[in-house]
Amino acid sequence: MVLLGAAQAARAEIDIQEVVSPGGIKAWLVEDHSIPFGALELRFRGGTSLDAPGKRGAIFLMGGLLEEGSGELRAQEYTRALEALAASFSYDANKDMVSISARFLSENSGEVMELLRQTIQEPRFDQDALDRVRAQVLVGLRSDMSDPNEIASETFAKLAFGDHPYGTSGKGTVESVSALTRQDMFDAHEAVFARDRLYVSAVGDITPQELGVMLDELLGDLPAEGAPMPGPAEVLLTGGVTVVPFATPQSVALFGQAGIGRHDPDFFAAYVLNQILGGGSFETRLMQEVRTKRGLTYGVYSYLLPLDLASTYMGSLASANEKMAEAVGVVRDQWAAMVADGVTKDELQDAQTYLTGAYPLRFNGNGQIASILVSMQMDELPIDYVVTRNEKIEAVTLEDVNRVAKALLDPEGLRFVVVGEPEGLRSTD
Repeated sequence: MVLLGAAQAARAEIDIQEVVSPGGIKAWLVEDHSIPFGALELRFRGGTSLDAPGKRGAIFLMGGLLEEGSGELRAQEYTRALEALAASFSYDANKDMVSISARFLSENSGEVMELLRQTIQEPRFDQDALDRVRAQVLVGLRSDMSDPNEIASETFAKLAFGDHPYGTSGKGTVESVSALTRQDMFDAHEAVFARDRLYVSAVGDITPQELGVMLDELLGDLPAEGAPMPGPAEVLLTGGVTVVPFATPQSVALFGQAGIGRHDPDFFAAYVLNQILGGGSFETRLMQEVRTKRGLTYGVYSYLLPLDLASTYMGSLASANEKMAEAVGVVRDQWAAMVADGVTKDELQDAQTYLTGAYPLRFNGNGQIASILVSMQMDELPIDYVVTRNEKIEAVTLEDVNRVAKALLDPEGLRFVVVGEPEGLRSTD
């Protein structure tokens, strides 16, 4: 098949090397000297879940301040220096990690890495920068308060995880962010940036020897340990419906149940199962039943969400207020039908073809490859996973999928959070 050939070709081109710097920092590297360009990805496990008590939003805000000056450079000077080097840095923080991405020309790599080192190890957190970035975050938080999708997400998280850090938004609240101080930024920085939670990947015009030196100069002076990691999160979901009233002609729904861990022996069977039920194509059962046959929504999707500290099985859809009750019923019915009737051989083959054929399309540039590699490390996957991943999907049998459907899917435990004014649909508890 053409798609299978493409997948094999893509895998053959990616030669991943494990590099250990003289100082003991590990990284995965894909050398590519075809263009004078490099991509570096850094991940620090823990993310916004490491916020100190009463300081919700501190790590998210701290991440937004990293590009607002470092060392001797104030914000505008820092921006000009980065632009002069034709480099780019980007930062993100979610419940499981803080990420830093760097893109740079080979000829400027030394100067770029020095600027990045200052960013990570010598942030300024000037008060004027803090006030400016805080104002931007507060605008976003106030906007979220009138966004049905954000309301659904926050409501669902609270139901699922209660008082665990997963149960609240890592961006904080208007009240918590407004109270954060400059010292809180330094404390958040100290909590995150440590070597005991560091993962690194690099792709591009870099040799293993160059990368080893780069890693020690960039990260070697980080402290050995950061803040303690939170404990596991118990999934507290029970079956039913939670309606959050919101004036809008179209309701949005987030639904889910307890999920399956990334290292569970049945994960790949569950992954294929989800592709059949509600994964990313128009041929899934949910799309066919909810959209194509009944016209209740433009799109409906489901997805496995194995986080570091808990796993859920999630889905989402939007529908007109007068149609949402029916849409919820159809989703619940399809969840139950998958348990009762299983999947067909044709559905299994179609799902496997889609998942294996789409995989090589992810490797479409140095930056994307670097991001995939560092994610593999955080998921504790072997270095040859790029080669073996499709084999694991192809090895899933019809018996595997139908057995896992009965074990994993829980129609009675499926919780729907609906934000809007859905007709004929009320909260069940």
